[in-house]
Formats: sequence, C-alpha cells, structure tokens
Amino acid sequence: MNKIKAVELFAGIGGFRVACDDFGINTLWANEIDPIACSVYRKNFGNNELCEADVKKVLNEIPNHDLLTGGFPCQPFSSAGKKKGVFDTRGTLFESIASILKIRQPKFFILENVKRILSMQRGFHYKVILERLNSLGYSIEWRLINSAALGLAQNRERVVITGRLESTLSDAYLVEESSFDGIHQKEISNLSYPIDLANALQNKGFAFKNWGKLSEGKLIQADLDPMLGKTPKIKVKDILEKKVDKKYFFNEETKKRIKESVKVDKFVNGVEILYNQKGGARMGYTIFGLNGLAPTLTCQPSRHYERYKLATNQYRRLTNIEYARLQGFKDEHAYPATPRSQYFLFGNAVPPQIVYWTLEQIFKPGSINLNSINKQMELL
Repeated sequence: MNKIKAVELFAGIGGFRVACDDFGINTLWANEIDPIACSVYRKNFGNNELCEADVKKVLNEIPNHDLLTGGFPCQPFSSAGKKKGVFDTRGTLFESIASILKIRQPKFFILENVKRILSMQRGFHYKVILERLNSLGYSIEWRLINSAALGLAQNRERVVITGRLESTLSDAYLVEESSFDGIHQKEISNLSYPIDLANALQNKGFAFKNWGKLSEGKLIQADLDPMLGKTPKIKVKDILEKKVDKKYFFNEETKKRIKESVKVDKFVNGVEILYNQKGGARMGYTIFGLNGLAPTLTCQPSRHYERYKLATNQYRRLTNIEYARLQGFKDEHAYPATPRSQYFLFGNAVPPQIVYWTLEQIFKPGSINLNSINKQMELL
C-alpha cells in the first residue's frame, strides 16, 4: 500500500502532524500564519514542509495529496469568542478549505472544531458548511468526541468532520455497531428515513446531533455518546508536576476569594468544582479539585489563572507543562515559546489523540453498514 500523503492547514503547533506521523502518514505541506506557532512547529518537525503565510495567498502552492487536515479557526463558533460564525473573517477561512478540496480533490479530509458549531443560530452555520462540502462531491460524517475518552484528563468535546469521496449514505466509519446500544428507537428512526438537508432548518425543533452522515443532500443522524462508552481513568492529580515554582501559587489571594465565593463541591461533566464566584461561574474565577477532569482548556488568558486546590490552604494554577499533558503533547513540545505563549498555543491546539482515533476509524478495513443495524433493531 502506498503511503498516504497529507496536507495540514491551520497547523498551529502540529496536533494533526503528531498523529499523522505516529500513524505513518507522510505530511507533504503544512501552513500556519502565527510566527510563534511556526517556531514550535519547525522545532518539532523541521522546516521543509511548513509554509508560513496567509493560506489564501498560497493556495496554488499546495501539492496533490490524499488527505487534507485542519482545525479551522474555532473562535467564530466558540462560546469563548464573539460567536459570528461564518460571518467572522476567520470563519470565512473555511472557504480556503473548500477551494483546496475543489482544486485538489483529495480522497479524504478531517476537520476539527468546537461543539458549538453544531448549534449556532439553530444550526445555520453548520448547515452552510455541510452544504458546501457535500457540493464538492464528498460524503460527510461527523462525530462529537470527548478527549477524556481517549486517555486525557480534560473534559474537551470537539467535533471531527470527515469527508470521503466515493462513499454512500449507509456506510459509516466513525461508529461501531455497539455505538447504538441503548439508543432509543425514536432517536435513530431517521437512519431508515433520511431527511433533506436543504429543508432541515424549516422543521421546528430540528437540531444537529452528536453524530451524523450526509451524502447527496440526504442526512441521517443520532445522539451518540461522546465518551465512546468509556469512563475517564486519568484525573488532574495524575498529570501534575512534582516540583512547581512558587510563582504558580496564589494561596492568600485565593483564600480571600473563597470568602466571596459559593461552595459547590460537586462534579460537573467529570470536573470537580469546589467554589464558584457569587453570582455565577466566570472564566478564571472557579476553584477546582484534583479528583476529576480539567475543564476545557482555551486560549483565553483568564482561563490560565483558574485555581486548583492541592491541599489545605494550598492553591495554584496549572503550569504550561501540565497544559501540554492535558492536551496530549510531550512536556517539551512547545519550546522555545515562552510559558505565557505556551498556554495560548496549547489551548488552541488539537489533541493528537482525537486525530489518531479518527485516522484509525476512517482507514480501518471496511465500514459499518447502517442498513444492517436498522434490520437488527427492527427499524425497517
């Protein structure tokens, strides 16, 4: 079998590249515009494949390839951003992806974005994206995945959107037959009755679900478990550095903050929350425990100062190395960037484990036939 050739867009610090290298995929060309991210990428992978430029200006330089990857900018769709979606200038960078797919026609693509992309404006933005990709001849399959299911101590839900030429609506790659165990018959009844994407948003109560397949304008979908039926095994306490500089501790300030906070003492989505600021939770003002998952890491500076309780009257923020571990990178991956820059770079990165899982799914021999699942569940 010939080695798969890949192109990596919006490469950042190389989350897709790490997974592709581990999977045995040859990355021919990569693009990133941020100079600090580029310095990290070059340190880890060399300078031969990286093009540091605005992708819109170098589309003609992109070589033919089999697989296109990219975590296109999530800020237009994120709850931590301005939520302008495809109307944001960064959201329109999606058109660069579409242009490459149209010109080069790689057999596969893998894109990644935030969970909110499914629901913004009742799904309007996601519908625009799906219609554009489908119009280029690709069958689309997406799934919401939590990185905690893949061995990371972080509650990070991300949508992976995959495309494949020469695929049918009934062929599914991001599921196993067991994925549908426990799903109510009503939930997956549309596996037997695809709907027209063009008219989907006209139906009152319509929403894009955690998993779906689109082919030739026909859509099927279901709400499947982002945890893939697994229970998190690694907790925040398992990834902590043993020796940490005192600059990361905020003991006296945190004790004062606790007096102005509400005691919570419960787990939410696997995250242990000890205190919230009065008036509700705010980014950077929550105090967490170590016996659960970390909340979703972002590139927002306020998130970098969230406190964790280590022991009685001992509180500190996470280090840049702990950020690397929570995102599935090696400790030294983001050097030579400063610790402050590393928080941003890791918060903006794609966990390699999510990419590797997706590669395993789309390149595994064969697919799951949804028609056979329907018959087994007596839905036909």
